Amino acid sequence: MPSPFPGMNPYLENDAVWQDFHQSFCSAMRDWLVPQIRPEYVAKMNEHLYIHDIPADERSYLGRADVGVSRPPIDNGGSASLAILEAPCEVEVPEIHDIERSAFIEILTKYENSLVTVIELLSPTNKQYGKDRELFIAKRSQILASNVHYVEIDLLRGGPRMPAENMPDCDYNALVSRSERRPKVGLWPLKLQDRLPKIPIPLRAPHADARIDLQELLNRVYDAAGYEDHIYRGMPQPRLHPQDAEWAQQFAPRGA
Repeated sequence: MPSPFPGMNPYLENDAVWQDFHQSFCSAMRDWLVPQIRPEYVAKMNEHLYIHDIPADERSYLGRADVGVSRPPIDNGGSASLAILEAPCEVEVPEIHDIERSAFIEILTKYENSLVTVIELLSPTNKQYGKDRELFIAKRSQILASNVHYVEIDLLRGGPRMPAENMPDCDYNALVSRSERRPKVGLWPLKLQDRLPKIPIPLRAPHADARIDLQELLNRVYDAAGYEDHIYRGMPQPRLHPQDAEWAQQFAPRGA
């Protein structure tokens, strides 16, 4: 069954759910787009790779063996085995064990393999202050300075918004930046109670826009993943304002 909320389901924003939802939503969005854009265009999944810094007191290191010149054992034939060469010093190498992958979609021309449109679904890593956000904004700025169309979907209440002038107060938003209209961009500001919109996905002339119904897409993902069975434990993250929390109680299944 579809999500019980008329718009974004705030329980999908929880840390334990979001990564799975993010991947599933992007994959379903690609499947939605392909019939509309083929055969002239190709939609591909790509991903950002974030390697998070780990505090020194939380790092685990590779085991370190004592290395030295061994005494060459003598085999029965009397020949010596090769000695191990000793390094001039030893260092500790941290294990990389905090890697985050964040999916996004690229639309390319079929024959030239030229990038036409980038579609991003923002993740908490993009929105929290730090190096990962700075890196994302730098890549975002490169796209906005190019002739590539850019679509950005923010379904997270937490964290500061991406840089944009005159951004209205909203819980969520969808942004569509056509390369020929910059610096002006189309914006769909949304409150928790609002239905997610239908948005255009610009292509190259003379081809018409593709379209995505974000609400219908969310409902498909919600149903396919069986989120109804397990996401309603506890409260939404971040916590809803009291007025919104009271409104949301009518939609969250009881006893799930």
